[in-house]
Amino acid sequence: MAQQISDRHDIDFVLHEQLNVAEFSKHEKYAEFNRQTIDLIVNEARNLAVKEILPTRKEADEQGCIYDKGTVKAPEAYKRLFKLLKEGEWTAMPEDPRWGGQGMPRSVSMAAAEYFNGADYSFMMYMGLTEGAGRLVENFGTDRQKKLFLKNMYTGRWTGTMLLTEPVAGSDVGRLETKAVPQADGTYKIKGQKIFTSSGEHDLAENIVHPVLARIEGAPAGTKGISLFLVPKYRVKEDGSLGELNDVNCLGIEKKMGIHGNSTCTLSLGDKDECIGELLGEENKGMREMFLMMNGARLLVGMQGFASATASYINAVNYAKERTQGRHLTRMKEKDAPAVPIIQHPDVRRMLLTMKAYVEGMRSLLYYTAWCEDKADVVDDEKEKEKYYDLIDLLIPIAKGYVTDRAFDICNLGMQVYGGYGYIKEYPQEQLVRDCRITMIYEGTNGIQAMDLLGRKLGMKKGKLVMDLMGEINATISKAKEGERVKPYAESLEKALNRLGEAAMHLGNTAMSEKVMDAFAYAYPFMEVSGDVVMAWMLVWRASIAEKALEKAKKKDAAFYEGQIRSAQFFCNTVLPTTLGKINAIMATDGAALEIDEASFIG
Repeated sequence: MAQQISDRHDIDFVLHEQLNVAEFSKHEKYAEFNRQTIDLIVNEARNLAVKEILPTRKEADEQGCIYDKGTVKAPEAYKRLFKLLKEGEWTAMPEDPRWGGQGMPRSVSMAAAEYFNGADYSFMMYMGLTEGAGRLVENFGTDRQKKLFLKNMYTGRWTGTMLLTEPVAGSDVGRLETKAVPQADGTYKIKGQKIFTSSGEHDLAENIVHPVLARIEGAPAGTKGISLFLVPKYRVKEDGSLGELNDVNCLGIEKKMGIHGNSTCTLSLGDKDECIGELLGEENKGMREMFLMMNGARLLVGMQGFASATASYINAVNYAKERTQGRHLTRMKEKDAPAVPIIQHPDVRRMLLTMKAYVEGMRSLLYYTAWCEDKADVVDDEKEKEKYYDLIDLLIPIAKGYVTDRAFDICNLGMQVYGGYGYIKEYPQEQLVRDCRITMIYEGTNGIQAMDLLGRKLGMKKGKLVMDLMGEINATISKAKEGERVKPYAESLEKALNRLGEAAMHLGNTAMSEKVMDAFAYAYPFMEVSGDVVMAWMLVWRASIAEKALEKAKKKDAAFYEGQIRSAQFFCNTVLPTTLGKINAIMATDGAALEIDEASFIG
């Protein structure tokens, strides 16, 4: 059975019917990206992903990365793929053309990213962080730094990383011990160790540029004293050519459950006291600067998880249509009844519809979050611009945390549909499960995403972010109520949204009381119910569009639009009732998790 990655019809639906991204071509910044151009971009991305990247995924997973005395060799197939990625200018799709980007809307680049990451996101990680590192240089670098680093990074000649995590400072970045000592020439000597560095050492690019968080001698403790530095693998001369190796040493790579094709490195900086870096931005502003990269990185992780999920879903549907097993349930007593494709069995259909609803909702959410940035780029009104950036800030914990949780669930269901075959390496489902799992952990564990949602985002600007989001959802509800078939699902969404608002108020007040610990024990359930409501929003929005489209739909499109309404029906009637139960638990805020004595745990 030929492997597939995604549903092109659904991608087009989100781009052109839900978000109308071709409308951005009316603005000078995106003038060349009309519908014809957008469709051509998605076509070419699909061809590269399906014909070139996907066929190497299993081989790269089995070969993995090879560490040898400080150097790392990426899977052999990746060298050709990396060359194709650069030649096709896919390395920095939404970035400024002045520096080697393509300048396309971010919502359009998401469609290409879905195909690429669905084909093999272990490979895409080598360029994935580069764009984020480049944005740091573009936003905070000097003119000289931009000239020396930016175009080389955006065009894929050099790659980038993100050096945050240390053995004693994982999620608690403020405890980092890496030091930066000022030198007379304006540079800094960097000394410390960083772990879990994706793409930290490899043989695919000429140079690797490491944005490094470190503390200048005498700086304040905690995150307030952290600065950001550029530390290249090879030092860069003033004419842009590469100089000698910097004192950045790879001590080893991790042997991981998944993403075997990507090198996850331990890097030691300054073993010979000769690791030279230069300040990026202002002293002691490193964490603030790094947050610019964080939103993009977390949205990318959401895409990685989702891309694994949509590939698993496509595989499961095709397998269920072809795999015959067991008689039809209504003919179980007939000895001569033929075996039927398993898609005819009720429980398999339940699993597939669960996968379908989440995949469609997650696609819309991720694309919508990128669309908000596009929208902010083209609107002139500052308040409206602020609203779209605020929506991004509020949605990022859901787009990363909730999406990757549900993506892993979908990959598990995709394995289940295959039965025993799903558990063996001959079929793609087991690798998708393994690869997807890390997305719930890195770029801030999903528990941290939940704490960010409750502890930071709910109270920002006196609740303005939440009110703006609720306003957007209510606008969808009002429009959806105009449709006879979708109206009941809009009403279910409205009920859940109102209850979510009550839960947000309750937890926000609890978090500011003496029961703050109890409140944060429910941060994760709150993220889950928030994600459920956002999923329902996306699905009702989609169903509302579909109901109108069905009036004039051609026969070949009718089943697709009908499927949108069924997804909303299933989610609102099957998932949202459970969501309301979870909200009841949040409102009760039982304190057992905090009241239990530590001695009661085994160990």
